[in-house]
Amino acid sequence: MRLQAMTKLIAGAAMMVALGTSGWMAAQAAAGMVLKPADLEKLFPAKVYYNGQTAPVEMRNTGGVKFADGHYVLAGLVDTSGYSTGVASKYQGYLITEVPLKIGGKRLPAGAYGFGFLDGGKFLVTDLGGGDVLTAQTATDAALSRPRPLEVTVDPAGGYRLYSGRTCVHFSR
Repeated sequence: MRLQAMTKLIAGAAMMVALGTSGWMAAQAAAGMVLKPADLEKLFPAKVYYNGQTAPVEMRNTGGVKFADGHYVLAGLVDTSGYSTGVASKYQGYLITEVPLKIGGKRLPAGAYGFGFLDGGKFLVTDLGGGDVLTAQTATDAALSRPRPLEVTVDPAGGYRLYSGRTCVHFSR
């Protein structure tokens, strides 16, 4: 009798663990996930078009998110050595979003854009012709232990962060 009771107890505990794990995984999937480098190599183009030229993407400095509905946001630094200093000062990377985003509380439609982290705590998004589209305030994350040239992480307060070193901007859907 005790063996049957113990077996039922273990089976019930295993069922609870399985249900709890599946619920946790569903919650994580609903929020989306930060992409791994192998995913980005398949998704991000090797060269991008901006302001009348093409430039290679620094694939080691890319990041992105896949949302639960299958849509992507991708960002990567670009080699801007062929651009004038005026363009290169505000165009450091390329942003591709399949869905509208909120960046620093401002709405950005789906599309492809140039972006730059500027002096004075500003994040600038430009259209492919170099025209300003959106400016947002950046923050500094002094607690970031190993800053990278570009990185996308989950924001503990919700949404995501796009980093350039220790400087970041918040984005969400």
